[in-house]
Amino acid sequence: MFWITLVIGLAGTAVALALAGRRVLFLYAIAKSGQPDPERVLQVKRDPKADIEDQVTEVLGQRKLLKWSVAGAAHAAVMWAFFLLATVYLEAAVALLFGLDEHIPWLQTWGPIGFVQDTIALACTAGLITFTAIRVKNSPQRIGRKSRFKGSHLSGAWITLFMIFNVIWTMFFFRGVAWASGNLAYGKGAYFSYAVGHLFDGLGHDTLEVLESVGLLLHIAVALIFLVFVVHSKHLHIFLAPLNVMFKRRPDGLGAVQPMMSGGKPLDFEEADPDEDVFGRGKIEDFTWKGFLDMATCTECGRCQSQCPAWNTGKPLSPKMLVLELRDHALAKAPYFTASEEQREKFTDEQKLAMQVDKELVAEDGVIHPDVLWSCTNCGACVEQCPVDIEHIDHILDMRRFQVMIESSFPSEAGVMLKNLENKGNPWGMSETKRLEWIGELDFEVEIVDEKLPEDTEYLFWVGCAGALEDRAKKTTKAVAELLHIAGVKFAVLGPMEACTGDPARRLGMEFVFQMLAQQNVETLNEAGAKKIVATCPHCFNTLANEYPQIGGEYEVVHHTQLLAHLVETGKLTPVTPIEENITYHDPCFLGRHNKVYKQPRDIMATVPGVRTREMHRHKDRGFCCGAGGARMWMEERIGKRINTERVDEALETDPDTVSTACPFCLVMLGDAINEKKNSGDAKETLEVVDVSQLLIRSIKS
Repeated sequence: MFWITLVIGLAGTAVALALAGRRVLFLYAIAKSGQPDPERVLQVKRDPKADIEDQVTEVLGQRKLLKWSVAGAAHAAVMWAFFLLATVYLEAAVALLFGLDEHIPWLQTWGPIGFVQDTIALACTAGLITFTAIRVKNSPQRIGRKSRFKGSHLSGAWITLFMIFNVIWTMFFFRGVAWASGNLAYGKGAYFSYAVGHLFDGLGHDTLEVLESVGLLLHIAVALIFLVFVVHSKHLHIFLAPLNVMFKRRPDGLGAVQPMMSGGKPLDFEEADPDEDVFGRGKIEDFTWKGFLDMATCTECGRCQSQCPAWNTGKPLSPKMLVLELRDHALAKAPYFTASEEQREKFTDEQKLAMQVDKELVAEDGVIHPDVLWSCTNCGACVEQCPVDIEHIDHILDMRRFQVMIESSFPSEAGVMLKNLENKGNPWGMSETKRLEWIGELDFEVEIVDEKLPEDTEYLFWVGCAGALEDRAKKTTKAVAELLHIAGVKFAVLGPMEACTGDPARRLGMEFVFQMLAQQNVETLNEAGAKKIVATCPHCFNTLANEYPQIGGEYEVVHHTQLLAHLVETGKLTPVTPIEENITYHDPCFLGRHNKVYKQPRDIMATVPGVRTREMHRHKDRGFCCGAGGARMWMEERIGKRINTERVDEALETDPDTVSTACPFCLVMLGDAINEKKNSGDAKETLEVVDVSQLLIRSIKS
């Protein structure tokens, strides 16, 4: 019986490993063909401590998954079963190779190990039951777009649950018979295997030997079949997730937009050739190896989709489905783009059609529909929620770059914004002299930089285009200036010397215009001697702090809520007059998720007497976008429900007297939606949206 079992086991193992190995080599060829991304490797070499911390917290600790407590706990149980039950497969290998009565000393004889194995197997079973319930409850057939599994490969998920269940029951069958045969050395420590073993009481030795051999082969066969299935399915993330976490952007894929790269080097626009260099992503081969790794690692869990403001308002963008569509296209086309030139010539037209060789990456009949690409607000909810650190925004922006810079294909109204940026240095196309008009409405003098910052200046106040030119945002600018003046903080402004940071151009995909504006601003700031900057616009704040270092602009940048919270905490600003209002706070995406500033705006409101804060159900890292990011401020929203309307509907559920925020874009977007609600009678006439700084100045000056 031993030799029959051994031959069957080894033959099955050889076949399975050959099939799995062939698939792994195919996937490796795809990744190897990707554009180089040297910084991914260099950053790991630079900071091995951070790499280890990520593996411990995100992979082993399941930090992101446990944000969704029930599903996270179930996944943690299944994942740890994957690790710990490897010891059971070690036992199975020993039994196959050396006989059913052979054991590894201590490892296969110490009762507590058997206890842990049985316990994690039962916990895994509970996890499988939980997953089944979640998938039935959230079935796309039942609830449509509301299901985070909409668009996922559902059959693969059910097969996976079934295969994991097979691993568990064959384990207990094999070990139960082994106990009945006297071959399970854990004693009663393996309590559930011990209990199962009693089902075989009374059977003869020969029968038990056959059953144990059958159980052993079944247990091994399930693992081998599962291995072949995994490398052909989305559950490849079992092996790839640790790698994707290792090579992610640190601290995450939010904050700065990555510079344009070609061949692993920064793209020099003065020497770049569109025929030779890579301008963004125009075809699937243009993605980096990390892009291919992202595609292969997607778990199809739909957490990104469930949080996406575009998807939640009826638009075609699902971050999950975008990644899946790219992955499916990459797998289909891979035999072509990984082949040599000689091999490509041998493909027939039918083969090329099947491989999607001529299918455009972004087109109405392409892999990605343009409406998908242009629906993104860059809010970062997808990146924040992804448990395997896929960088959706990077891929969207790189595809936008090709569409804008090479194809000249983008929403027409955004073209007006780009022309205004190029000609006037601001999205509205206003004269630079208007940047100083807000100062005339103050009753104190504001220092305007004339070449150099005065030596006693503590902060350069970066006003921003909206803060200087948009009426609602100007109220924030004046409030912050007054508060700094009251607190005795010496500050100065650039006035006409200030130009747009370039954020709208970069987020649209027009990297050339961004570089032009950014280099101009960095030169101005460096010549002025700017060291510390305070900005009221989170988009300016993010660009100045996280993106200008890419082109030599190293500054200490704070958002006005951070500085004001510090001034209140140190007693330089003291709110005294009560504001008896119910206030709900909206987290700006580029302040919150992109830069993790959640506490300070709330701290400021907490110090204002009388304020009663009420959180919307989506807030902080799960906050909902206003709809203006990703250059969407300058594009019409024609599909589905308006994102700002959805957000105001959520705000109205808290019955607020005031909606507060800390971003000029949010002020405009939420203010417009509130005005619509007032006109339709769905909001009280006194409801308004204000910046946190306006609440603070009211309490201090009243």
